[in-house]
Amino acid sequence: MQSDKNSILRDQSGAALVIALVMIIVLTVIGLASNFTSIFEIKLSGNKRGATDAFYTADGGVQAVLADLANFNTSVGYTAVTPSTLPADLQNESIDLQLTSPSFSALPAGKDFIERPQVTIYHTSKTGAPRGGGFSATGTVEYQYHIFDSTGRDQTDSSSIRSSSHVREKVVKLIPVQ
Repeated sequence: MQSDKNSILRDQSGAALVIALVMIIVLTVIGLASNFTSIFEIKLSGNKRGATDAFYTADGGVQAVLADLANFNTSVGYTAVTPSTLPADLQNESIDLQLTSPSFSALPAGKDFIERPQVTIYHTSKTGAPRGGGFSATGTVEYQYHIFDSTGRDQTDSSSIRSSSHVREKVVKLIPVQ
């Protein structure tokens, strides 16, 4: 009876099948994990590309509007604003005018946006010495701020969820005091 027990324990028939099945399961789990990881990385790089494209669209909108001098003429197209209608972070500025549809006519020939960025120009005039302008505290100069507020969207993505980016740039124009 003792010898029958030992012979059953020493019998290895079928062990290779069990080991092979365990190895197949382990390799399947490793394959699935690498598949999920690569899918995640592809989505992540696509999101990064979309966000970068949206940023450059917003920045390109600011640059295109800055290049057109007609956008600085406050007597054409600008409307008066009240501080409560401004974005929250601009309500402390002394903004008096805004232009919601500036000209993009300064784009190079044959170049345009697939979806144009939304650009708004805010204007304010101040008297004094602008910070960081290199003027002494006793010098008085009149200056104007033009704040360019641009929101751009991903230009190449056709999915329903597209990246968007917001860029704000402030330009100071000095006016000589007579």
